[in-house]
Amino acid sequence: MKKVYVAKIGKTVGLKGFSKLYIDSDFPEQFKKGSRFFTDKNKELIVESYNQKNETVKFEGVESVEEAKKLTNRLLYSSQEDTKQNCQLGQKQYFWFDIINCEIVEDNEILGVVEDIQRLPLSDYLSVATTNELVQEDLAKSFMIPYLDQYILDVDIASKTITVKGAKDILEAS
Repeated sequence: MKKVYVAKIGKTVGLKGFSKLYIDSDFPEQFKKGSRFFTDKNKELIVESYNQKNETVKFEGVESVEEAKKLTNRLLYSSQEDTKQNCQLGQKQYFWFDIINCEIVEDNEILGVVEDIQRLPLSDYLSVATTNELVQEDLAKSFMIPYLDQYILDVDIASKTITVKGAKDILEAS
């Protein structure tokens, strides 16, 4: 099962097993009653309740502050399948795990492959590993493309291809 990092469990809140939840996902709605997550220690946790207003969560079977303390600082993961089922994407929105490993293509030339996505203040950036052929032409081994409409023309998850414009200029300037 491929897992996706979604949140970190913080300190306990109150005496009945509640914990602070620090969500690192664009989809807080996935923390609904009955949702299943896994800790970094592969322990399965099922949401009993989540209060979005005060960002607290209670998991099934965690009934005391002592039990909740055992979860403090644990990282929470969802499966890719659960993420796709529980998170609704808008137009031109994609899951990061679907974008990673896509080829970057400009004017029918493959520039590289998306290795990672960086979230920076003004925009998300695709971190691209340049193809060996272009590296041999003395271009940078990697470069970053802002995830903006002026650069991203089309994303085809099925064929793992992202068609871009202006990215080669960024690569050559890197």
